[in-house]
Amino acid sequence: MLYTVTFNPSLDYYVKVNNIRRGAVNRTSGEKLIPGGKGINVSLALKELGDDTTALGFVAGFTGKAILSEINLRGLKNEFIEVGGQTRINVKIKSVAETDINGEGAEVTARDVTRLVKKLKRNLKGGDWVIISGSVPPTLSKTAYSDFLDELKAPKGVNIVIDASDGLLTESLRHKPFLIKPNIFELCEIFGIPPTLETRKIRECAQQLQKSGARNVIVSMGADGAMMITETEQAMYVRAARGQLVNSVGAGDTMVAGFVHEYIQTNNYFKSLNFATAAGSACAFTETLPTREQIEYVESLML
Repeated sequence: MLYTVTFNPSLDYYVKVNNIRRGAVNRTSGEKLIPGGKGINVSLALKELGDDTTALGFVAGFTGKAILSEINLRGLKNEFIEVGGQTRINVKIKSVAETDINGEGAEVTARDVTRLVKKLKRNLKGGDWVIISGSVPPTLSKTAYSDFLDELKAPKGVNIVIDASDGLLTESLRHKPFLIKPNIFELCEIFGIPPTLETRKIRECAQQLQKSGARNVIVSMGADGAMMITETEQAMYVRAARGQLVNSVGAGDTMVAGFVHEYIQTNNYFKSLNFATAAGSACAFTETLPTREQIEYVESLML
């Protein structure tokens, strides 16, 4: 079983505004409201790829109910816990450039986290995957993921994947996750260096994260592809497919789903990285999460 954990889901409000003007009234030329949050996106992508997945996390208020209603309609298995406050609304403005305005999130407490741990531990066993993604609400600290894993005490053979930024990621490395996936900006932020696409520097930073505990590291670089440093001391790079950027939201999440899906099938790092990069690109070329057929088509362009 593949479990995803989303501490801070969202209801994403997408609006299209032609040539938005600052300080003026703008009219939308299109809008939609869909469930968001990195772990939810990963589970939806895994479900599309045919994997057995359950989404867990926290929801609150009418926005939380709207998320549950929508993912239930999509047939996604889930075990979310209701907490206080209000699940956030994220505004995604599509104009000449993309602009995101992300909310803070619900009032998740340490007791709520313990409830989630107990729910997950009920069925967790060796060979399962736990994918922890995204930010946490302001009521939790940068050690939230590390604390969660301390309490979880995952059985031997459970594969932990972490897709987060800053301290949420670095504080979790002592748990030796199977995979982490910082993007290039998050990687440079962790090491306090200017954004760079210099291969040697990216490799050095990824290897440093390995020394801190990560078994495998993927650094996603958007249109410039992805680099991976494996626990077998391989360094590999895959170029992204070329295409028109439509929507970057969810591309990294689809990439994580693509890697996990393909690795389970092949146990091959390069094939998994290639499929993951195709999945991320396919997402960037579509308005929503891509279908399996769209991912496989993009992968065919990369061969």
